[in-house]
Amino acid sequence: MTGPCNKTQAWIKAGGGIAGLALLAVIIVAANTLIGQARLRKDLTEERLYTLSEGTLNLLKKMGGEVTLKLYFSGSSPAMPAHIKTYARQVQDLLFEYRNRSGGKVLVEVYDPTPDSDAEDWARRYGLAAQTVDAFGTPVFFGLVAVSGDVQGSIPAFDPVQEELLEYNVTRLIYRVGNPERPVLGVLSSLPVMGSSMPPFGMPPGRRPEQQPAWVAIQNLKQDFELRELAPPLDAIAAEIDALLVIHPKELPDRTLYAIDQFVLRGGHLLLMVDPLSIADDAGQGASPFGMPSRGSDAARLFSAWGVGYDMGRVVADTDAATNLRAPDNRIERSLVALTLATNQISRADILTSKLDIMLLPYAGALTDQTGEKLTFTPLLSSSDHAGTVSAMSAQFGSSAVQREFKDSPVRLTLAARLHGTFATAFPDGQPAAEADADAPEAGKDDAAKPESLKTGDSTVIVVADVDMFFDPVCVEEINIFGQLAHRPRNDNLNFLFNAVEQLSGSSDLVAIRSRGRFARPFDRVLALQAEAMRVWRGREAELEEKLRETERQIQEMQAGKDAQQQFILSPEQQQAIERFRAEEIRVKQELKDVRRQLRRDIERLGAAVKAVNIALVPLLVVCAGIAYWVVRRRPAR
Repeated sequence: MTGPCNKTQAWIKAGGGIAGLALLAVIIVAANTLIGQARLRKDLTEERLYTLSEGTLNLLKKMGGEVTLKLYFSGSSPAMPAHIKTYARQVQDLLFEYRNRSGGKVLVEVYDPTPDSDAEDWARRYGLAAQTVDAFGTPVFFGLVAVSGDVQGSIPAFDPVQEELLEYNVTRLIYRVGNPERPVLGVLSSLPVMGSSMPPFGMPPGRRPEQQPAWVAIQNLKQDFELRELAPPLDAIAAEIDALLVIHPKELPDRTLYAIDQFVLRGGHLLLMVDPLSIADDAGQGASPFGMPSRGSDAARLFSAWGVGYDMGRVVADTDAATNLRAPDNRIERSLVALTLATNQISRADILTSKLDIMLLPYAGALTDQTGEKLTFTPLLSSSDHAGTVSAMSAQFGSSAVQREFKDSPVRLTLAARLHGTFATAFPDGQPAAEADADAPEAGKDDAAKPESLKTGDSTVIVVADVDMFFDPVCVEEINIFGQLAHRPRNDNLNFLFNAVEQLSGSSDLVAIRSRGRFARPFDRVLALQAEAMRVWRGREAELEEKLRETERQIQEMQAGKDAQQQFILSPEQQQAIERFRAEEIRVKQELKDVRRQLRRDIERLGAAVKAVNIALVPLLVVCAGIAYWVVRRRPAR
C-alpha cells in the first residue's frame, strides 16, 4: 500500500523531471541563438571555396590604415529575388571573414537602403547602381563601398554569376583604396583594344562614325591602372611607365622596337603578345607571300636577341586540347587549332598560373627556348604531348586542311613563357636612324644628339604567342543583369592577363589570390575518350581521302588514254575502279561509324558508373553501417 510519503516523493521526482526538461529546452534555445550569432563554420570543400586566400591574408597584414566596407543590400524589398538574397548572405559572410582576419583593420557595416531613407541617399551618393527588378518595382541596391580616409571605391553591383571572382574583386577594392596611386601601364597595339571611332564601310558623309568600345580586358585594367595609349613611331618609352603591354605588334618600325628594347634594358617590365593568325585582326593590312592579307604579328628582332624561337607562319594544333566549334554549315566540329587548356597544360608551379583551371587559345603560336644561359625561360602555358604545328594558311581553310597536314609529336610546345635575367640589346649599333622626311629638315640634327644606348639590363618579360585569348568573343559572354549589360568570363583568360600585369607592375599579392573555385568541373575522362577517338577517326579519314585521291588518279589515267570521241563514255575499267572505290568508301565509313558508336558507348558506360556512385553509394554505405552496428549489438557480452 502506497503511503503519503511515497506519493510526495513521486511528485517530487516528476516535478524534477519536468524542470530538467524545461532547463534542457532553455539550454538548447540559448545554444542555438549563440551559435547562430557566432557564425561558426567549417570549410569542407575540396578547393577551400569559403576560405580567404594566402594573397588576401598577406594584403590584410600589410595594411597601414583602416578600411571600412559598407554593404548596401535591399534585403527587405519584396522585389529582391530569393537567389540574390542567398548570394548576399554569402557576400556578407565573406566580408565578416575579412573583418575577423584583419586584426581590426577592416570594419564592416551593413545597410538596407529602403526607399526615401538616408541609406538610399548614401548609396546613390557613393555611385552604387540602382537596379529595377521589374517595370513597376522600386529600385534595389546590392553593392559595396570601401572607405579609407578621404579615398573611396566601390563595386557598384554584385553579379552572382561571377561568384568565383568575389574574393578577388573585394580584395582588389581594399587594395585600391589603401593604395590610391595607381601604377602606370603603357599600351601599344595595332588592334583597337582601347576603343575606336572607325566609320563603317559605305557610311554617308556627314554622319558620325560608330564608336567601338574598348575590349573588356582593357576596361577591367582601367580600374586598377592608369593606362596610356602609345602609337608608333616611338623614340622612347616614358620613365613614369611602370609596365608595358604590347599587343599584336604588326610591322613595327625599328625605332619603336628600339624604344621597347631600351625600356626592357633599363628594368621596365614587358608583356608582349604576338599571334600567327589573329581572328581579331579583321584588317589584315600586311601582305603575305601568298597574296592574302596577313593576320600574324612578330617581334623577330627582339626575339633573336633574347633567344626566343617563334615562327609566325605556324599554328599549334593539339588533339588533346581540341575544342568543339560550330562550323559555317552549322555543324559541330572538333577544332585542333582552338586550344582548350586544362590543368595539365597550365603550369601548377608558377604563382601566376597555379590557380587557373580552363583557358582558350585560338590559333596560337609556339615558343622555343634558345636562350642558353643568358635568361631563365619558364613555360607558363603549354600544349599536351599530342601536339604539332600546321601552317597558318591551312588553319584558315578549316579542320579538314588542318587534319591533313597535322602530325603530332611527343614534345610539349610552349604557348606562353616568362623570361627573366640579363637581357642583351637587339640594337648593338645604337638607335636606328630616322626615316627620311621631306617635311623634317632637322632630322639629321636630332639623330646627332642621340642618347647613349644601353647594351644589357636586368628585367622580366612575359611572352604570349596568342592575342585572341583576350578578344571579347573568346574570353567573355554578354549577359543581362537587372536590365544592365554585363560580362561573364567564359574561362580564365582574363585572370591570366590580370595576374601577369599585376605581377609585372609589382602587385604580387593580388596575383596570389585565386578564384573562389568552380562548381562546374570538366569530365577529364570523357575528354580523354574523345581525344583518343579523334586520333583514330583522323587516321581512318586520312585513309579514305588517300584512297579517293588514288582512285581519281587512276580514272584520270584511263581517261587520258582514250580517243577524243570516247572522252565522255566510261570504259569497263573505269566503271570497275569506281565500284571498287565506292565499296571501299562504304567500308571505311562503316569503320568511322563504329568508332563513334564505341565512343558513345564508353561515355554512356562512364556516365552510368558516375550516376551509380552518386545515387547508390551513400545509401549503401549507410545500410552497411547499420548492418555492422546490428551485428555488433547482437553479439553476446563476454
